Amino acid sequence: MATTEPLKVGLVGAGPWANFVHGPVLAAGPETTLAGVWARRPEAAESLASKHGAPTFSRYEELLDACDAVAFCVPPAVQVDMAIAAAAAGKAVLLEKPLAETADEAARLADAVGTAGVGSLVVLSYRFGQGIRDFLASAADFETVGARATFISGAFLGGPFSQSPWRHQHGALLDVGPHVIDLIDAAVGPVAAIESAAENKGWISLQLRHQNGAVSDVTMSASVGMPDSRTDLELYGPTGALTLDARATTGPAAFATLRAEFAEVARTGASHPCDVHRGRYLQEWITRTQERLGLPR
Repeated sequence: MATTEPLKVGLVGAGPWANFVHGPVLAAGPETTLAGVWARRPEAAESLASKHGAPTFSRYEELLDACDAVAFCVPPAVQVDMAIAAAAAGKAVLLEKPLAETADEAARLADAVGTAGVGSLVVLSYRFGQGIRDFLASAADFETVGARATFISGAFLGGPFSQSPWRHQHGALLDVGPHVIDLIDAAVGPVAAIESAAENKGWISLQLRHQNGAVSDVTMSASVGMPDSRTDLELYGPTGALTLDARATTGPAAFATLRAEFAEVARTGASHPCDVHRGRYLQEWITRTQERLGLPR
């Protein structure tokens, strides 16, 4: 008999994204409840937890004991070992992108989740919007010859994420690269090769060759002075074009879908298109791009 009790999810991290998304989304239910918060800064954990009537824990192990699943909202270098510990404890994991700082570390995490046999989901937030899903369904029947994908923002220049050390250390490729590479790969088909790559002051341009022969141009930056960010997809072929403003598809409904699908994955252990193995795949292409550009890893 299927359970009707909400999934008890513990939250690791209490930074801006945890306050904007993880905390309120998980607490809203009905599929989940916020079982508690642990963060390296106890005062930040208390501030977030108190907004949603949830407890805080002084030790990570105590949080694990109190929940069915764990959501992570911490830097990639921190996420790996903590998520491995959660998986080993039998907890499903809701993971942030990127999974890790390197492909090797992402592989270590993915292997650990696979060995533990727990469910996983990566917060590739665009993929949970109905507009994106409709676009990808249309793209599956569209003969794409060439494509473009863009993710441009001023997030590193000001706002809640501009003080993030790991983002400034590793740049837009590690931060927004998983989103834009995921979208172009899902829309056009699996990437086969990086044909060219260039970088200038945080502006990154890639030309990708896909397994079906299509070519795509991918552009990303988080260091452009503009009031609003852009995430666009364009597919071109003999029958015309498909275009999408991906930003227009995100919002509360998309995060409600993410919550419901994570609860299902956590309870059943079922695979998902955005599970840890997808995160590992994206990390491999990010690492290859870093190597091509000579960027620090």
